[in-house]
Amino acid sequence: MLTIAQITDLHVTTTADPLNQMRNEQRLRQVLRAIHELKPRPVAIIASGDLVDHGEPAEYEALKAILADTDIPIYYAVGNHDRRAPFLEAFGGPFAPVDENGLVQYAVVFEGLRMVVCDTLEEGRDRSGFDQVRAAWLNRTLDADRTTPTIVVMHHPPILSGVRWMDPEPDAPWIGLLAEVLRGRENLRGVLCGHVHRAFQGMLGGQLIATAPASSIQVTLNLTPVDMERPDGREILTAEPPGYVLVMADEGRVTTHVCVAGEFEPAVAYTRPFGFT
Repeated sequence: MLTIAQITDLHVTTTADPLNQMRNEQRLRQVLRAIHELKPRPVAIIASGDLVDHGEPAEYEALKAILADTDIPIYYAVGNHDRRAPFLEAFGGPFAPVDENGLVQYAVVFEGLRMVVCDTLEEGRDRSGFDQVRAAWLNRTLDADRTTPTIVVMHHPPILSGVRWMDPEPDAPWIGLLAEVLRGRENLRGVLCGHVHRAFQGMLGGQLIATAPASSIQVTLNLTPVDMERPDGREILTAEPPGYVLVMADEGRVTTHVCVAGEFEPAVAYTRPFGFT
C-alpha cells in the first residue's frame, strides 16, 4: 500500500495582505502537520494549483519558506492564481517539469500508481485553459501506459458543483474535449482537482472526478440561484476547517479519503480484539 496526499488552493500571500497572509499560512501549516502525522506517512504530496494568491515572486518565496521543513516530496500543478514564469523560477525542476510547450505537465510513477499532472492555467483568466494542445499531450501520456493504475491531477474540475459563481459553463468546449480523452481508459482511477474550495465528486467520460477542499478558506455551500451581475449580500466564503485528500493505492485498487485538518481528542482506543460475530 502507498498513499499520496493532495493539497490545493493554498493562496499563500505576503504581508501586503496581512489578514490572508496570516490566515492562509496558519491553515496550510495545520494541513501539513496533519499529513506528516498520518500513518503510514504519504510517499508524496501533490499541490494542485493556486499555490499563491497573485502569482508574485515574493509570494512563491513565502511559500518556499513555509514548505522548508516538509520532508515529504512535493509535486506541483498550477492554477488560475499562479503565473508560470515566477512559479518556475522558484519551483521549476524535477517536481514541476515542463513539456515541449512550456506547460507544467508531467507523469510520475510510484510503486503501483502513476500520477499524470495536466496544466489547465490560462494566465489572466479564471477559466480552464485545457485546449487541443493539452488534450493531445494528455492523450499521448495516458496512451503510453494503459496498464498501471493511474490518476490525473488538474486544477480546474470539469464537473459542476452547483455553486454557480464557481462553476464552468456546462457546455464549455474544453469539457467535451477532456471527456473524449478520458473515455474508455480502464486503468484510469480518477481525476483529482482543486479550484472550487470544496470537496465534491461527479462523473465525466466514464471516470470519477473528485475535487479536494482547500487548505485556505472554503467556498460556502449555497446551491440557490444567483444573478452573476447583481450582488445579493450572500456569504460566499467560510472559515470551515482546512482540508486535504489522501489517495490510497493497494494492489490496483485506488481509494480517496477527504480529510479535515485539526486537533481532535481521541475517542476510543484499541484495547481488545475486534469481534465480528
